[in-house]
Amino acid sequence: MRGRDSRWAKVAGATAVVLLGAGCGTGTGGGNSSFGREAAQAEIVAAVEKAGLPKSDRPGSGGETPTDSTPGPTPSTERERLQERAAACSAAWQYVGPRVDGSRPGVEKAVTVLVGEGWVQGERQVEKLDEKGGTMLQITLRKRGWVLYARHTGARKGPAVEIVGLHATETACMNRFTGQERKILFGEDAEQG
Repeated sequence: MRGRDSRWAKVAGATAVVLLGAGCGTGTGGGNSSFGREAAQAEIVAAVEKAGLPKSDRPGSGGETPTDSTPGPTPSTERERLQERAAACSAAWQYVGPRVDGSRPGVEKAVTVLVGEGWVQGERQVEKLDEKGGTMLQITLRKRGWVLYARHTGARKGPAVEIVGLHATETACMNRFTGQERKILFGEDAEQG
């Protein structure tokens, strides 16, 4: 990948790290109280189950979002503190592992389930990763101030790893981050993302 494509992949990867690597933060992100993080997480998990996507063993991505009763380690760097804040603005599920038959159509099924829950489907991107048929799919959905990216990445060259994820963020909550904080979270590509 070159240019815009590689920046897109870096930002997508950094978002996955922020949303899942840091675990989920506490409380809700604020904003629309009738549709918050817990509701978004519940809809994501239900869509994953109905679509038959593979089981995730990533912390905080397959079931209930941890709360104050499950404290994580105290952040020691500015980036870790910002990751914790960003996690409070998000709901997510992710599978990273060996290729699983039917996972790409499973992402499409999960999107259909989410549309049935009132998410509005927007842009759809498909990018070729390699000459052996590997692709990256991203579908954007929106609902009540939230943006969800449904992604499937399956390379056919190199390691046999597949990445499938549904990552939602509350726009108003994420807009509270300054440009400098976004650079710390996502790197220089945050300005171009």
